[in-house]
Amino acid sequence: MAVRAAVLPAIGAPLEITGVDLPEPGPGRVRLAAAGVCHSDLSLCDGTMRVPVPAVLGHEGAGTVVAVGEGVTDVSPGDPVVLNWAPSCGTCHACSLGEVWLCANALGGAGDVYAHTADGTALHPGLNVAAFAEETVVSRSCVLPLPEGIPLTDAALLGCAVLTGYGAVHNSARVRPGETVAVFGVGGVGLATLQAARIAGASRVIAVDVSPGKEELARAAGATDYVLASENTPREIRALTGKQGTDVSIECVGRAVSIRAAWESTRRGGRTTVVGIGGKDQQVTFNALEIFHWGRTLSGCVYGDTDPARDLPVLAEHVRAGRLDLSALITERIGLEDIPAAFDNMRTGKGGRSLIVF
Repeated sequence: MAVRAAVLPAIGAPLEITGVDLPEPGPGRVRLAAAGVCHSDLSLCDGTMRVPVPAVLGHEGAGTVVAVGEGVTDVSPGDPVVLNWAPSCGTCHACSLGEVWLCANALGGAGDVYAHTADGTALHPGLNVAAFAEETVVSRSCVLPLPEGIPLTDAALLGCAVLTGYGAVHNSARVRPGETVAVFGVGGVGLATLQAARIAGASRVIAVDVSPGKEELARAAGATDYVLASENTPREIRALTGKQGTDVSIECVGRAVSIRAAWESTRRGGRTTVVGIGGKDQQVTFNALEIFHWGRTLSGCVYGDTDPARDLPVLAEHVRAGRLDLSALITERIGLEDIPAAFDNMRTGKGGRSLIVF
């Protein structure tokens, strides 16, 4: 059975919307309701991150189970699910420590052949789940049952942006009530991070972005202040925080200049968390004296340091209680053919999250 999908034929090449033949019935087949267009997908297209190609990208999705393979008993056809692009193996060293977000084998499936084009070309599943398609075939470990009361379409954002943003605040930076927080980058993950900082009880939430057009989005998500990114950003943030700097700064861009600005905006003894994925050319430098003097903590953050099976029910409860608004992260609903335009918006810093609706 052929389904429409967005195929990346080669690194740096434009996406091709074409028919993809999936195996029948497959180990686990999911009909997509929606898929988010994440900056990581753009990084895969331009080669910042590498996966085998040709590939069907897309890793943030939700849909309905169509068929299951032999031995699968805990999900059934008709069940709504969220795709989990980084399933943990449970046996590697990181998993043995409970750090499942660092699983050494999480992306092992990205090298597999999961489907073919009409002319027989073998296709890889991008980041395991190939969500830029009407339907996909995944392993059992790549689906999470969707908790009740969550709209299936908006639930796609739980698979990456929201888990990452919420986890950055609650698992990595561990924001405490009353602390001040700066969030650098108001894209999909940044908007989720702003909401998470508000949920955590931050007393002041400062959003930073290069675009003046994102202020309304940022304030709706929970920002109390909005700063246009410039060389003066750290000075402006210190002025907003009694000349101290923020307790926590979270960088969601992945560029050396914004990582450095987040670091300089953090108070002495504070925490700087880097969520954004940058290229190898983005070199960030520090001198030994400043590391000693400022006593700050600089940490990376992978997938929000989350265990999706543990954290998804927590997020669902926030959604049901009205504390977390998934729809507020979505700035446009598009089709498969609109993905290149969504990538262009990312490059120019426009909008929040584009959501492909099938």
